[in-house]
Amino acid sequence: MVRLPGRPETRPLRPYGPPRAPLGPRQEGTGADEGRRGVVRRSLAGQVFLLQVVIVLLLVVSAVVAQFLQVRHDINREARNRSVAVAQSFANAPGTAAALRLPDPTAVLQPKAEAARKATGVDFIVVMNTDGIRYTHPKPDRIGKKFVGTIGPALAGGTVVEEVNGTIGPLVQAVVPVKDASGKVVGLVSTGITLAHVGGAADRQLPLLIAAAAAALALATGGTALVSRRLLRQTHGLGPSEMTRMYEHHDAVLHAVREGVLIVGGDGRLLLANDEAHRLLDLPEDAEQRHVRELGLDEETAALLDSGRVATDEVHLVKDRLLAVNQRPTDLRGGPAGSVTTLRDSTELRALSGRAEVARERLNMLYDAGVGIGTSLDVTRTAGELAQLAVPRFADFATVDLFDAVLNGEEPKPGTALRRAACSGIEEDAPLYPVGERIRFVATSPQARSLTTGQSVVEPVLGEAPGWRAQDLERTGQVVAYGIHSLITVPLRAGNLVLGLANFWRSKKPQPFDAEELELAEELVARAAVSIDNARRYTREHSMAVTLQRSLLPRSLPEQGALEIAYRYLPAQAGVGGDWFDVLPLSGARVALVVGDVVGHGLHAAATMGRLRTAVHNFSSLDLPPDELLGLLDELVGRIDQDETPSDGAAAVTGATCLYAVYDPVSRRCTVARAGHPPPVLVRPDGTVEFPEVPAGPPLGLGGLPFETADLELAEGSRLVLYTDGLVEDRDRDIDDGLALLSEALGRAAGASPEETCRAVLDVLPDRPGDDVALLVARTHVLGPDRVAEWQVPPEPAAVSRIRASVIRQLTDWGLEEQSFTTELILSELVTNAIRYGRAPIGVRLLRDRTLICEVSDRSTTSPHLRYAASTDEGGRGLFLVAQLADRWGTRYTPNGKIIWAEQPLP
Repeated sequence: MVRLPGRPETRPLRPYGPPRAPLGPRQEGTGADEGRRGVVRRSLAGQVFLLQVVIVLLLVVSAVVAQFLQVRHDINREARNRSVAVAQSFANAPGTAAALRLPDPTAVLQPKAEAARKATGVDFIVVMNTDGIRYTHPKPDRIGKKFVGTIGPALAGGTVVEEVNGTIGPLVQAVVPVKDASGKVVGLVSTGITLAHVGGAADRQLPLLIAAAAAALALATGGTALVSRRLLRQTHGLGPSEMTRMYEHHDAVLHAVREGVLIVGGDGRLLLANDEAHRLLDLPEDAEQRHVRELGLDEETAALLDSGRVATDEVHLVKDRLLAVNQRPTDLRGGPAGSVTTLRDSTELRALSGRAEVARERLNMLYDAGVGIGTSLDVTRTAGELAQLAVPRFADFATVDLFDAVLNGEEPKPGTALRRAACSGIEEDAPLYPVGERIRFVATSPQARSLTTGQSVVEPVLGEAPGWRAQDLERTGQVVAYGIHSLITVPLRAGNLVLGLANFWRSKKPQPFDAEELELAEELVARAAVSIDNARRYTREHSMAVTLQRSLLPRSLPEQGALEIAYRYLPAQAGVGGDWFDVLPLSGARVALVVGDVVGHGLHAAATMGRLRTAVHNFSSLDLPPDELLGLLDELVGRIDQDETPSDGAAAVTGATCLYAVYDPVSRRCTVARAGHPPPVLVRPDGTVEFPEVPAGPPLGLGGLPFETADLELAEGSRLVLYTDGLVEDRDRDIDDGLALLSEALGRAAGASPEETCRAVLDVLPDRPGDDVALLVARTHVLGPDRVAEWQVPPEPAAVSRIRASVIRQLTDWGLEEQSFTTELILSELVTNAIRYGRAPIGVRLLRDRTLICEVSDRSTTSPHLRYAASTDEGGRGLFLVAQLADRWGTRYTPNGKIIWAEQPLP
């Protein structure tokens, strides 16, 4: 407890009373009440001032009174001494006793008495006989009269001194005897002196004394006023009761507060310490007024208290307590030198804070699990995210084991072995099963028990777990020797399915896993299991979509001689999309190139892509121009949109884009049309990269707008590059930037083969693009004049034989004599039908490519039909023979008529 100088050990506290209400303007009180309220209202400084003034005044008055009394005393004493001396001197003077025997003593003694009176300054000298009759007196009329006073003692030989009030005022008179030679009293002498006559000097000094007293009073009052003013400033105008109450309450609060309080002077001495400070620092009873370094404190704490520096929540270990120390100097605002220090016991708070920190860390871990596990729809990656999150925040090592069926997107099959899908640890050389290892747990192992019961299993001491060690004695021994000593195994449950196990291993921290950590592990695994199951379902759907897409995309390119082709297809990171491409051989050695993109991803987009690809195959068999084919596709997509219903759970098709190009190696012309698709890129043989002007039609499915074509003349060796928008556009890159990068990549691959061109173009893409990418690179070849033969046929039957002869000669020149008979029959039938049913002019063209192609053209738009002739019919067997002799035949329409063609394989 704090002990202040002059203060008792204990002092009862006076409770606060309600404040007195001030008198209102209409309230009246007695004078005593007003005086009492004035005293109550007067501040401590005012009361001290008033008290000091009263004391000074009393001292001054006392000094004056004392001086006055002293003067009176001195006057009396002086009057006594003088009157006695004068009386004795006159009585003993020569001739006095003799004069008393004379018949007329007055005549002798009166002159002497008056002369002596005047010489000594007394007021009277009276000589009298033994009967008290006066012989002398300053007033002659009183001579002969009886003396007023006491003379008995003097007659006996003594001296009488007395104070009387005579006619001339208060006086002191002395009566002494006059003796003769024999010692007989023969007469008396009395002298007297008034007090006023003796105190004249003192009266003259009295004003000076009063002035000095007044000056002293003024000086004392001024000094008292200065002291009171400073006291007023220091007490803030509080009265004695308020000061007493404040002190008592301050003292009570100081000792009741749960924080230690120390006040240290500028010289390092302890001035004040409350009870809590004594308890926290274990201070001695006589700690006050001792230097802080003499109190038995540790060096760090003592140095802080002695330094007086500013400290904020500094933690000091004092014996077995953790104290939070705050320290501030006391002279910041002109106060005395020193410092005030507060101490707070944070030992329990630190323990609570530690538990709160653990809880906060666990909440943070669960939050991180919610946002960090399942960032992708990949089973293996999700398992790795769980293992990486747990290390080192929860465990030193973490492994995830999944059924093979789960990794493939299927439902797990209980009883089968698991495969290690993820492993993470603080070290890389731990002797745990590696990733990819197929593990079959024995029945006694905690993993097998967890799979069987569906409950988590904790092995606090692995070295003492025979069931776990039975899994693999050699490996488990290595694990224990490595320092791994505790295990938690938690099943990965998603609904009723157990997908695998999550194992958490501890090595660095000596304590085994406890119940709270088991709950945290189960929460972490429960969140991860949902993400792994979602990834498993996605993997299954993705596998189905990939299987569907691969079945719909071309597995190999058809044989044709007009173009050298290379292609690439990259699925999107988000899954299977609706991009597709196709290479379609057409009649007359021509080849059609198709690239398309269905909006969206997933099974629906892949299925829609298959439908469109099938439609393009069917429409291309009609040998339609590109713009007409896109028009038919536009109608088809519109019908698909109308047929789709949201109630079946599938998203409606919102459109598709397509680019269709037909290349003729004979004329070197390429006819291109596009429906909302990026334009093709043309790389000339000299390496020049161009983006041909191809009219941009609307995307498929909008309907009502026509498509336009563009005719390009391609030199031999040119490369035509077709692609989907995933190659040049993504979320982080604008399409113009993508086209510029594509142009640069094609420029760097100048003169390269189509295969090398594909590799150069795909180098600008990320490993997992955000959208599907379909890329088709075709290098053109030309069917030269030496492989093309053409004739004009007059519209007369006799011309058929001449044409047959010309064709046979051409076949002989090409070394195809074996094809002469078949070609002669096919050509005869087609030319005969053109002469008979067609319109002039009629033309014949023979092409030697990978096949031998015969073409007969005329201006008629009527297409012949294959029919089976009856046994009695004379005609109708011509086209049947053509169909039997040729591999393929057909009709294609041109702006000027039609062409009937037939292909034969070359030997």
